[in-house]
Amino acid sequence: MNVEDAAHSHTFAWRDPAATIAASRERSGIDLLRAIASGELPTPSMLVLLDAGIESIEPGRVVFTATPSAAHLNPMGIVHGGYASTLFDSALGCSITSKLAVGFGAVTLDLHVRFTRALRADVGMLRCVGEVVHVGRTVGTAEAKLYDASGKLYGHASTSCAIVAL
Repeated sequence: MNVEDAAHSHTFAWRDPAATIAASRERSGIDLLRAIASGELPTPSMLVLLDAGIESIEPGRVVFTATPSAAHLNPMGIVHGGYASTLFDSALGCSITSKLAVGFGAVTLDLHVRFTRALRADVGMLRCVGEVVHVGRTVGTAEAKLYDASGKLYGHASTSCAIVAL
């Protein structure tokens, strides 16, 4: 189907990620995340696509906010599970990243997502809270929960990430 034939369209713009990629090799994980959150470095394009961003960062804890829309629906009219899964992956990986030294990154090895209720496009802003369980030399683990503005839980997830030299 052509965009011209569509009843609705969804467009987004993002900044060139080259500066963020370069900075990931020169800054600690928490400094990199703080630079992204402040706008000093470009927001990763996937977060722009999801209308998501970093709300807060502490060592071992990162909170993302996101607002799903009709552009994120599956064929049943519910926000696609991949939307929440991507939020989980981001919050989990970044919580681990926030504990890493200069020259290291976290790469997802596994992601286990458990949904507790359906996400509707009119849910409003969501908060995804990722917290480290353990960070070692080669593997980090973390857990996350996804809430709406009233504190209702929509799911929880866990991950293990490889700690890699960049």
